Amino acid sequence: MSLSLTTESILKNAFAVAVSVADPQVIVPQYLAKIFPAGKAPKGKCWVVGAGKASASMASALEAYAKTHWPDVVIEGVVLTRYGHSSPTSHINIIEAGHPVPDQAGMDGAKAVLTIANQLQAGDVLIALVSGGGSSLFTLPQEGISIEDMRITTEALLRSGAPIEEMNVVRKHLSAILGGNLARVAIARGARVEALLISDVTGDSPADIASGPCAADYSSYLDALNILQKYNLDASSIPVSVLAHLKKGLAGEKPETLKDIDLVDAQVANHVIATAYKSLEAAADFVRSHGYEPIILGDTITGEAQEVGASQANIIREYFNKGLDKPLALISGGECTVSIPAGVKGRGGRCSEYLLSLFAHTKDLPHLAGLAADTDGIDGSEKNAGAWFNEEVRHQSQIKGITPEPFLKAHDCYSFFADLGALVETGPTLTNVNDFRIILLNK
Repeated sequence: MSLSLTTESILKNAFAVAVSVADPQVIVPQYLAKIFPAGKAPKGKCWVVGAGKASASMASALEAYAKTHWPDVVIEGVVLTRYGHSSPTSHINIIEAGHPVPDQAGMDGAKAVLTIANQLQAGDVLIALVSGGGSSLFTLPQEGISIEDMRITTEALLRSGAPIEEMNVVRKHLSAILGGNLARVAIARGARVEALLISDVTGDSPADIASGPCAADYSSYLDALNILQKYNLDASSIPVSVLAHLKKGLAGEKPETLKDIDLVDAQVANHVIATAYKSLEAAADFVRSHGYEPIILGDTITGEAQEVGASQANIIREYFNKGLDKPLALISGGECTVSIPAGVKGRGGRCSEYLLSLFAHTKDLPHLAGLAADTDGIDGSEKNAGAWFNEEVRHQSQIKGITPEPFLKAHDCYSFFADLGALVETGPTLTNVNDFRIILLNK
């Protein structure tokens, strides 16, 4: 074991390892070989659809695999991804669209996906490539709801601080694709559905990943209405068309999302091919090889970013108070939230906000380094994946007289770390297994 690398290098390399484990170019071929073993390749035409930050890279990996292993299979389809997250393909049309707030490009792309589903024939194979970000990219509203109505609803939910799981319950019940509705169309036409999922949600449930376009849904119209009520989202912030649709669904005038009973005798399978925990384990192996004892705190840590930062500062203090026999690395994943008060614009995202809170609550702990970044390469409103700090960054903040409290109050954590040259900038990684956090405790 070696401690020869700087803490900055260890932090950044651990993040790089965590991301690489979820690389679609590696994992998609592995799972295609399991789903379609030798001699069991799709017959005739294979339709491919998908949505998410990793879905374009998944599509290019599928095409490369098919070229070698399914030379006689015709591949065609449409996959949606976030602007800047495209990947080269020859037969699958890649459409870039808005995220997290849906736009017209996304709605047009989702219409094209639904058109494909509606022209499937009995015996056809539909491969769905789904990853985090798919909920907003697959925003094809139900009849009577406009894309502008969906945009307003999404923005209201984002500002409310509702966790992504609750946001998606609402979006499932407004969408023609989410909540298993894509699979419902394919089932009705006698097609086989194989969904490959890269998870960015806690628990890794297919129903939650990109709001489960091919999975049975556990939520109801009542749940969606209760969530709006919970965050005081009423007719003053939610379009009338959205509220009316949800109320009609509650009254039984609109069909519910796909349920388990709908999948009896259906040829539908959801395969979770990458998770946050697998990435945390890879990072743990890396830091162990460099002299740190890894402790995985879990991949389901959620809550307000600033509160999670303060909570983990308390955990760190307990370890230091006990005395360190060896350097430790506390590793965690999950997805925090940031509630933005009215009138505050904010700059940054949940990763940088968590990290600045941790920074602020550990002023008395000099032998500390940390990094927090989104594995998709984009943290919130800016182009950085997240941020990092070590003893030198803390020293520079003292020299420059930059204190974290005003930045936390303004939700402008991006500027704090930018001023100190401590941003993590990777560009789009073309995968997405939720947020990654690592804290190094040195003797």
